[in-house]
Amino acid sequence: MVNLKHVGRMKSSSKRVLVAFRTLPGDAYSCLVVPTERLDDSYHNAIINLVESASAQEAYEFAEALDRTQFPDGSRMLPSLHSKGLLIKSPTSEVEMIPSVGVSVLLSELNQIIAEQRGIAIDDLHIRPSSQDNAEVREVASVNKILETANETEAVTDSLAPATDPVTFDSPEAEAKHYRSQADKLAKEAANFRRLAEELVPAKKKKNSDTVKEETA
Repeated sequence: MVNLKHVGRMKSSSKRVLVAFRTLPGDAYSCLVVPTERLDDSYHNAIINLVESASAQEAYEFAEALDRTQFPDGSRMLPSLHSKGLLIKSPTSEVEMIPSVGVSVLLSELNQIIAEQRGIAIDDLHIRPSSQDNAEVREVASVNKILETANETEAVTDSLAPATDPVTFDSPEAEAKHYRSQADKLAKEAANFRRLAEELVPAKKKKNSDTVKEETA
């Protein structure tokens, strides 16, 4: 089964979103998402086709692909979504990434894994991990215009993330069974998302002492 980056849902409501920015400069625990149910059919179909494309899957942030792609009406996707109020700020702890059926992980946790693998602080996660050619620099400059106002964007609305009642249990045994089930599920998801993070940004490999000796001999 193919795994898709940038696809998520709100933790409380399960409403689908596409994650344009996983983190924000100066606010590593917030992201910008596009609530797909608010899009009209032509916009919805176009953005879904984009997120499934190779160019979007290769992009570090989905916003990069949005900024170089047009909607059917000829408008560039990223500025158009921004002007229509369809880039919604949300805590990363309230967004679940769902790359495939039956798999989910909190964006906050995925960001932490990626930061660890890159050997950087989570506050620096918004910085692209590779050198940029002139085209990429122009693209990032355009994307940064959106980020300049990101921290002023209103937080995610109640309609996207309504409050939910806490889980209750009939007995300590039922509660313990629930936690064991969740632990097993999270262990599998953690292994899968470490693999996904490795594909996104390969971890730096440390040279062993023997290799160092050979190189310095």
